[in-house]
Amino acid sequence: MKIEQFEMERMQSTWENVVEMDLSESGVRPVTLRELAEMGLDIEGILNTPLGYSQSNGTIPLREALAEQYPGATPDHIEVTNGTSEANYLLALALVRAGDEVAFEVPNYMQYWGLPRSLGAKMNCFHLRLDADWEPDWEEFERGVTERTRLVYVSNPNNPSGSVLSERAMQRIVERVEKTGSYLVADEVYLGAEIQGERTSSFWGMGERVIVTSGLSKAYGIPGVRIGWIVGPREVVAECWAQHDYVTIAPNRISDAIARVAVRADNREKLYARTRGILQGNLPRVREWVESFEGFLSFREPRAGALCLIRYHAATPSVELCERIRVNQSVLIVPGKQLGVEAFLRIWIGGKPEFLKEGLRRIGVELRQEVRSQESEVRMAPRDSDF
Repeated sequence: MKIEQFEMERMQSTWENVVEMDLSESGVRPVTLRELAEMGLDIEGILNTPLGYSQSNGTIPLREALAEQYPGATPDHIEVTNGTSEANYLLALALVRAGDEVAFEVPNYMQYWGLPRSLGAKMNCFHLRLDADWEPDWEEFERGVTERTRLVYVSNPNNPSGSVLSERAMQRIVERVEKTGSYLVADEVYLGAEIQGERTSSFWGMGERVIVTSGLSKAYGIPGVRIGWIVGPREVVAECWAQHDYVTIAPNRISDAIARVAVRADNREKLYARTRGILQGNLPRVREWVESFEGFLSFREPRAGALCLIRYHAATPSVELCERIRVNQSVLIVPGKQLGVEAFLRIWIGGKPEFLKEGLRRIGVELRQEVRSQESEVRMAPRDSDF
């Protein structure tokens, strides 16, 4: 298959280790091995671990621990992968064929924009509406999810808006999937990263054709071990395992051991609380920064996740604006164009407070220049009396 370039990931991998400040990240600052040791990770045992292969679909103890999070699931409903991205990738390989149709929620992490297209599928987008608190445009949704639809992809909590679907919206999506015979793939990697309010409800258990993907990268704050998972019908998980044998074969053995400690119920709650504390501390700073632009910037505050999707009110394309910020300020952020929406910026809020403060200051230098340019254009515009 021929796959198109993943613009956002290529942009990040090209510049994230070159710029002085990377605010294109998407999780909270990572947990250390020392912190995990305080939660019960046997560091000495890991030092004595032979570096051989692990079980290719995840060890039984890890799959048992994960199954406890999803009522009704057994280890046979779970496939452990190398990150949530691989979980999503395997599902595309297992389920999508040339000529299929895939319904894709926008804005989103654009992995599932490129993957099905490379397999010959037709993409039907439905948008989340900012003016409706990021709920789906239901007319677009109904048009996009039909009997021809093989798969519907959503992220909930949403990347990049940080919005959370209402219970009624979730039910409506599942009802449509059941009616059309489609599969729903719900990427729930930000579940547990709620800034305020209750824990996000999982789509798991809402229907027989529901598949959930998740991992340690975001809410847990452990991206470096590259552990993700699929929870789905046994036959789908079995097909994903077959695909896994052709791709990376198995997760890392040490990563599997770390994951078994991280997903333990008591540790999971500690890690979620750590994430919430980081985000609650940083969000007010972003709010104050946005307000300082007196209407040039606006955003609907995220309910979950380490991201802020901020709208700017200017005609400059987001890729051009972000490139100017990178070149002039050595700060990397994600343009809305690479998330399926224009005139937005995605800014990371999961770092240390002083890092965020300086990053926002630098971004602000370029944005205020944009404001001045707009004001200058308005002053220079001809009046009727000039003719």
